[in-house]
Amino acid sequence: MTVVDHNTIELSPRISEAAPADYIALLKPRVMSLVIFTALVGLVIAPGHVHPVLAFTSILCIAVGAGASGALNMWYESDIDALMSRTANRPIPRGRVTRPEALTFGMTLAFFSVMTLGILVNWFAGGLLAFTIFFYVVVYTIGLKRWTAQNIVIGGAAGALPPVVAWVAATGSLSVEPLLLFLIIFFWTPPHFWALALFRNDDYARAGVPMLPVVAGPDATRLQILLYTIVLVAIATAPWPLGYFDAVYGVTSLVLGAGMLGFAINVYRHRVGSAALRATRKLFAFSILYLFGLFATLLLEVVVRALVPSIW
Repeated sequence: MTVVDHNTIELSPRISEAAPADYIALLKPRVMSLVIFTALVGLVIAPGHVHPVLAFTSILCIAVGAGASGALNMWYESDIDALMSRTANRPIPRGRVTRPEALTFGMTLAFFSVMTLGILVNWFAGGLLAFTIFFYVVVYTIGLKRWTAQNIVIGGAAGALPPVVAWVAATGSLSVEPLLLFLIIFFWTPPHFWALALFRNDDYARAGVPMLPVVAGPDATRLQILLYTIVLVAIATAPWPLGYFDAVYGVTSLVLGAGMLGFAINVYRHRVGSAALRATRKLFAFSILYLFGLFATLLLEVVVRALVPSIW
């Protein structure tokens, strides 16, 4: 018979149960894919020629920086993630990854992504990437999300910066075009996430997150969605008459903008029952298509111009 001394302190370290898939989940792959795509557009439309190795390095560093932000966000928000059905299956609430592991993982990725971009590309881009990570983790996640209903409005700046970082990586300077891309994503973010918050209202209320529907109510949120969508459509269309983007982009922005505005009006009109739920879900889904369509058009224009320069 083995006698167990219950006064003995177990000193052996905890063996992590995390699999590679758990660490991939910490990176927020869906968010990262949007970051990669918008950053790629910012890089491709930048003037001049970028060496393919430096271009790949830039996009990789921006992607890893986004993943670092996601991991650090999950590290800090693990308590509220456990309370929300949308996030309860994330690696930390499930007990697959510990908070210290997530913190170490995120900080390591953040350090190497910034340093690699700065050393191999340029320090303007590296510094801007560092600011983006800082803004998302410290300003948005820690400073704003639990304290103000304007969290997603101000915090949206972090998600709007990747194409600017990519442009700076390609050119070493700023210009109007990347700032226009920034403004499009910045004003797209509130209606996109407030639509999500409307049909996930109970989740945010249970977790104590002051999203706009929780604090101001669904009707006030619907009005804000409509107002921000009007501004978004105007800003997204403006680069065409201002001469920064071509007519193909302009027509696309008008068509997609009409759709976005139509879905926002539908959310504003339908306020109760299943019709209201369908309207918010449709706006949320279309908003992803809207942003993808705008940026894909810019990317396609550059590709076609390179392949068939005579038509431009």
